[in-house]
Amino acid sequence: MGIPDDEIDHDLLDFMRAALQGNTEAPPVAKPKTYVLESAQYIFDNAIDVALSREHVVKAAENIYTAMTKKAYSTETWSSHELHPKEKNEATVDFIFTMDLLNFSFWSELPPDKRFAVEYKGKTWSGYWSLVALLQRALDEGIPITTPSYWIDTELCTDEQLRHVFRSNTDEPFALLEERFECLREAGRVLCDRYDGSFANMIDEADGSAVALVVRLADEMECFRDEHMFEKRPVNFYKRAQILVADIWACFNGTSFGYFEDIDDLTMFADYRVPVTLTTLNCLLYGPTLEAHIKEKKIIPSGSSWEVQLRGASVWCVEQIRREILRNHPEAKVNAVLIDFYLYDTAKEMEEKGTEMIPHHRTRSIWY
Repeated sequence: MGIPDDEIDHDLLDFMRAALQGNTEAPPVAKPKTYVLESAQYIFDNAIDVALSREHVVKAAENIYTAMTKKAYSTETWSSHELHPKEKNEATVDFIFTMDLLNFSFWSELPPDKRFAVEYKGKTWSGYWSLVALLQRALDEGIPITTPSYWIDTELCTDEQLRHVFRSNTDEPFALLEERFECLREAGRVLCDRYDGSFANMIDEADGSAVALVVRLADEMECFRDEHMFEKRPVNFYKRAQILVADIWACFNGTSFGYFEDIDDLTMFADYRVPVTLTTLNCLLYGPTLEAHIKEKKIIPSGSSWEVQLRGASVWCVEQIRREILRNHPEAKVNAVLIDFYLYDTAKEMEEKGTEMIPHHRTRSIWY
């Protein structure tokens, strides 16, 4: 009785044949994959509540490319934001790791003057910028909030001390505060146990591969394992792991700690902000029931079919925009990361100008 074909190790057989022929070089190692884009395509192909408008994707791609070119939108734009680090050293790597470890769930139902906010250097910051501001504030106060070994020191880094770091200028506390504490402690344990307490060492282990670093983060830290099920199939988004690698790349302008040979293999970062821009551009279309649910600002549970469709379709939409830009402008230095950065900044600008837009969907989770 023969061995079933699916039990044969074909890679081993190929290597043995090569050895018999005198070629004993090891076979090439397969490149790591995040499977985020494959997940997005599968979700889009099976979605019934979210769709794309090809006509508007084509139009948006040209408009986005024109605007990004006019603004000279590049990695340089990242450091131009007032609160982002300006120095380029290992301490900056620690800062960005901490920032994106905690980069989730900033939305609030309270009016602007009542929501969680941080006063720093004479200005009041909310949303994502409140996180960046409170990290800068803590460092100014001599609290080593970006040091992994500090997070696991139960005598120094108490919950009370962390609550002081995350204090607000208003009565609203930071959302999912306990979950943020757990993210810090888990990441601190992994980095101290395996990487001598340094995320820079983890970057070094990835050997210049953005994808390898994303996969390593998701494999080794549960708090980065942004994995779900859709139509009986596992799907991945890895939003925070991808944006962490992208922020390192952008901050260091693709050099030093930010050198990644495959940065173009990352996708956009599936969150609740960018879909608003995509719907405003009429690229992303919602079914009537889902659209009404979002407009009524009702909660959509994390991992639910609607939420997964929203995230997957957003990733696939930005991928179509990227491909359309490169089809018409092959020389363009653009990838999904830069398009995401641009769409996010545009959403914030429209919000500040009072542009009428569909509300963002309400999902409370650590994934975004």
